[in-house]
This record gives sequence, C-alpha cells and structure tokens, in this order.
Amino acid sequence: MRRRDPGGLAAIHVTTLVFGLAFLYLPILLVIVFSFNASRLVTVWGGFSLHWYSVLFSTPAYLEAAWMSLRIGIIAATLGTLLGTLGALVLTRLRRFPGRGAFGGLMLAPMVLPDVILGVSTLLLFISLGVERGIATVAMAHATIGAAYALVVVQSRLVSLDPNLEAAARDLGAGPVKAFLLVTVPSLLPALVAAWLLAFTLSLDDVVVASFVNGPGATTLPVRIYSAVRLGVSPEINAISTILIGVVSLFVIIASLLHKRSLLRGSR
Repeated sequence: MRRRDPGGLAAIHVTTLVFGLAFLYLPILLVIVFSFNASRLVTVWGGFSLHWYSVLFSTPAYLEAAWMSLRIGIIAATLGTLLGTLGALVLTRLRRFPGRGAFGGLMLAPMVLPDVILGVSTLLLFISLGVERGIATVAMAHATIGAAYALVVVQSRLVSLDPNLEAAARDLGAGPVKAFLLVTVPSLLPALVAAWLLAFTLSLDDVVVASFVNGPGATTLPVRIYSAVRLGVSPEINAISTILIGVVSLFVIIASLLHKRSLLRGSR
C-alpha cells in the first residue's frame, strides 16, 4: 500500500491557491498600476504620473455620477439596514410563527438570486405600478439587496445578546421602546454600523440592477464607467476604478472589523 505524500499534496494546494489568487487579483493590480501611467495608452507604461487623476476630477460627467452614487448609497444603506434590522428582530424574537421559514427565505433571497433576475423583476414591478424611474427606484432596488446582508449581520449579534438585560430594564420601569433603545440598540451599534457600511458598499458597487431601474438623471458611477468602457478603456477609467477599489476595500474592512468586534463582545 502506497503512502500518501503530505508534502506533495500541500505543495499542490499552495500552488493552486497562488494561481487562483493571481487570477483574481492580478487584473485589479494592473488597473491600479496603470492608473498612474503617464501614457495615454492604457497598456504601455510611460512613466509615473498623477495626470489622469487630475483629468478625472475635472470631468463633470464622472463627478455628477459619483455624487449620484453617494446619495443613492446613503439612502439605500439606511433603508436596507432598517429593513434588515426589523427582519432580524422578527426572526430572533418571534421564534415560532406561521410562515417563518418563508419569511426568512424571502428576506435572504436577494443574496442568492442573480443580479439580472433582480434587475428584471424590479423593473417589471416599477412598470406595473407606474413608478417613474429615477433616484428612488435605484435606491429601493439597492435597499432590498442591502437588507438581506444587514439581516445576516444584525441577526448574528442579536442571537448572542442576553434577553434578560432588556427584561431587567423593563422591570425597573422602562417601557418596551425605551428599554429597546437604551439597552438593545447600544449593544447592536457595531453590528448596525457594519451592516450599513456593507449595504452602502453593495449599492456603490452595483452595475446590473442599477442599469435596469435607473432613469434620466439617475446614472450611477458604475453604470457610467460601464458605458464608457464599451467605447474603449481610457486612462481615466483606470483612475476612477482605482478610487472605487480603495473606497470599497476600506468599507469592507471596517465592516468586517466591526462585525468581528460585535461577535467577540457577544461571546464574552
């Protein structure tokens, strides 16, 4: 009977992991590097320069799209975090009620459904209701996606909370709302912030759903970038992509740290 070589298997696993990570992150690294390229040709290095960043910040179309994405992201993240928190409270506090499984599945469906399906279904809903497409429709569509992720983040913190703390506050004379605001909300604050940042990042990063439900004057930055890339990649695209990568990465890291902090506090 032949013995397995642990060292050989480990080398194969490490090699596969390196190639996989290179396939995922090398294109992103190239975009970042060539955003500082002095040449107009995006694949020919002409020296280090910040010229295309200055060109980017003097282009009104990109600035207006960035401001639009920021506004939509704030609205969608706030609404999504609120809906996700309410859903988490229902699933955590009401252990048994008719349709609990269906409710949880519907709340989490945007996490697993393809973006094309979400975009088409949301567009058909707005058309059937006669809603004019614009900032509100994009924000509502993004809020449904953010609510699913917010539910997961907030629910993981709610499960670890001691319900006796809120009950003690009510025994001391606080009403249900006051006890919730003074006891539960401060304990949920790191999870709420993490959920909001994650929902904001998802809204800021979305292209497919926004391209279906946006309207005149509601073009987000990713949609603007996608429209520009169809005509050819320009150095300004590399610059704005690098900024988006930095912003999204920062928000995801902060959200992960806050979520981990809330879980650690709950385990104590």
